[in-house]
Amino acid sequence: MASTQGATAAAIAESIAAINSGPAQEGDERYCWVCFATDEDDKWAPWVQPCNCRGATKWVHQSCLQRWVDEKQKGNTFKRVSCPQCQSEYIIVLPSMGALANVLEGIDTLIKRISPFLTAGVIVGSVYWTAVTYGAVTVLQTVGYEEGLALMERAEPIVLLIGLPMVPVGLILGRMIRWEEFILRFLQTKSFSVRKFPMLSLLLPISNMDYDPLYAGSSLAGGGPGGTPPAAPANPLPPGTVVTSDPLSATRVLCGALLLPTVSSIVGRVFFDSIRNNFQRVLVGGFAFVVVKGVLKIYFKQKQFNRKKQRRILDYTEENKQKYGVGHSHQPAQGQGQPGHRHGP
Repeated sequence: MASTQGATAAAIAESIAAINSGPAQEGDERYCWVCFATDEDDKWAPWVQPCNCRGATKWVHQSCLQRWVDEKQKGNTFKRVSCPQCQSEYIIVLPSMGALANVLEGIDTLIKRISPFLTAGVIVGSVYWTAVTYGAVTVLQTVGYEEGLALMERAEPIVLLIGLPMVPVGLILGRMIRWEEFILRFLQTKSFSVRKFPMLSLLLPISNMDYDPLYAGSSLAGGGPGGTPPAAPANPLPPGTVVTSDPLSATRVLCGALLLPTVSSIVGRVFFDSIRNNFQRVLVGGFAFVVVKGVLKIYFKQKQFNRKKQRRILDYTEENKQKYGVGHSHQPAQGQGQPGHRHGP
């Protein structure tokens, strides 16, 4: 063993000495492609020609190449490394460290390989048992403590292990159904007319979508004499310019879904205390909360839609700059909107 280690070390030393002592062939000056240094910059630095490259990129400092190989291997000593130019595999010689050190290195490599899978398993297991616990708490909260315990005691273990974690999954999937968006899209389409639903105009801020004098082809924009088509507006807005839908937020969906049973229980106890059955009371409270919340969201989004529909971008003139305070450090006067947020038509 000792003789093998000595022979390997001697071979490496001879190779480095031969490279350092040999002059540059064909009169070319050696040029390190890692640090861009030459023989004049560092006369004592060991050089190596590790690949089939020719010309300026065939030489590299031994120390520079060692650092570059370490970056590519990222702690895996046995990972193969190739030249980035000619794709030749580097011949890397590692002296033996002994039997005990080799065993420890094998164990260390094995741990590095299985650690990501173990971490993923721990995370998945934690999420699963958290979902099981949440499902059990939700059952106790909605059905009642004594009834919920009796129900879970009578159930099969496999049913509990599968059914309880499906409770938060079902709540999250249900929360992702944005039924308010479908109603808003219907109210904001050109096919919807407030004259067909006069009661909705009393409850929601709905205006006649067909009337907008700045939209091209507006049926109520007015026309010329004799029923001639109206003149094209100066600044026509194409359909779909006004968008009020919000992107789906994962954190908001998660919080809203997981808090729904608790909110439903509170609403049921406050407003529907006459219902004796705890499960029915929670269901009614949750349904009432979802409906009221959805109506308020529709009202709020429709208000935003009407405001955006009336928003206009003005010409950059001196009069508009002075009127709305654009380009000045002072605040706009009372009653004027902030620059870029003009209120009113």
